[in-house]
Amino acid sequence: ATRTKSADVERADSGIGQMPARKWRNRASETLSSLQAWEAHRPCTDCGERDLPVETDVQNCNQRRADLCEKCRKCRTERKESVLEFVNTEASYGEDLRIIKEEFYLPMQAAGLLSQEQLQGIFSNIQELIDLNENFLEILQEEIDQAFDQGDDDLMTVCIGEIFLEFVNMLPAFQTYCLRQSSSVNMLNALEKEKELLRIFLNVSQNDNTALRRMNLRSFLMAPLQRVTKYPLLLSRIIKATTEYHPDHSSLREAKSRIESHLEHINMKTKQEGNTWTLRSFRQDSKKKREVINIEMRETALKTVGWLREETRFVMEGSLQLAQPPDGQWVKKGSKTLKFQNMQVLLLVNMKRVSESSLESAEPGPVKDAVLVLIRDKNNGKFHLLREPLRLSNCIVSTDPDCDDTFELIEIRREAFVFRDSDRARTHHWFRQIRRYSRELGSWKKRRNALPNIMISTPHTRP
Repeated sequence: ATRTKSADVERADSGIGQMPARKWRNRASETLSSLQAWEAHRPCTDCGERDLPVETDVQNCNQRRADLCEKCRKCRTERKESVLEFVNTEASYGEDLRIIKEEFYLPMQAAGLLSQEQLQGIFSNIQELIDLNENFLEILQEEIDQAFDQGDDDLMTVCIGEIFLEFVNMLPAFQTYCLRQSSSVNMLNALEKEKELLRIFLNVSQNDNTALRRMNLRSFLMAPLQRVTKYPLLLSRIIKATTEYHPDHSSLREAKSRIESHLEHINMKTKQEGNTWTLRSFRQDSKKKREVINIEMRETALKTVGWLREETRFVMEGSLQLAQPPDGQWVKKGSKTLKFQNMQVLLLVNMKRVSESSLESAEPGPVKDAVLVLIRDKNNGKFHLLREPLRLSNCIVSTDPDCDDTFELIEIRREAFVFRDSDRARTHHWFRQIRRYSRELGSWKKRRNALPNIMISTPHTRP
């Protein structure tokens, strides 16, 4: 009774009576209703869309997936399936390489059916491909296992593109094997006709060895060629299901570009050596997936900036509309007064890697340089630069609320450019990416935040 009475006194002394308490309860009730209403129309964690279906307690067992709209949920499922397909097919390819070595190469060597020189001629650099596959597959499997251990059932933290770029030295090894393939098959055909014991061994192996699945040696020797031509298609599937805001999106696109460039180079080399065969065309698959990346345009950009390929990242690329404002008053008049022209734009970043070894988990180092390369559409079968690359260390990137469908890039003491994409969301993405790298460069970057507003809001000509 004493405690109750002193509590009443304290409450009276505090000045909070029944009426204010009732108001606070009403305010709390309104806040709770607002939270419940927001929950009923909560935004999707991937795309930001609202009006998601309300989940029941039974359905809401996985909160991460419950906060996704139906489209993004399906997209995550497709991405997970594509990532697992990439890893599983890499494991199957590794099994075929193991069969080549253990069921053909080693028995033929032990039996003395062929000399070491003849074995080298037929099997080429198969051991190098085996070693690369084992290390590549080990890293891939570790990433998958780690994602599941951390509760990432959708494998959103698995970055196939980053891993592929760390093992980019696989591509020269594939190139060596592919270029020797024609002579290897010719040598095998000639030796099989010449050596009866070799012919008997190959026939018995195909018919009686269950590990071979009734496939002959020639079929297994085609495995590296089939694998290297399948990489672009597998990467395209992952890219299609990966939002461009995902940290692995740009790496996936670069990985796909690297493999396509090597396939094109291999086909060019085979023609120069007089061979009639070529690797399966990958351009048709790319067009179907709307993932065509023009290798020639990238090569033009690389030659222009003079960077090493292994230190260059193609962050973004695509068609943008470009205009050059005549004065500083264009914002007040609106972007409709500007004359835009279509332009191919590539955002390149020069990053020094900490480790050059593909067998170690190398992280990209600091940004050394970043440029924007402006290329005109093809004329007479060639690409032409609009001007020298725009170095972001000397540029200011800014937007204006009155013209949210464009962004401006000002090269200090030189020119100003206005960019836009046909899709407003992609225009904003271009702006964020360019601004991100421009802020990391330049000795005067501390002043950069103040400069855009000053330079846009005032005329370029001063009294």
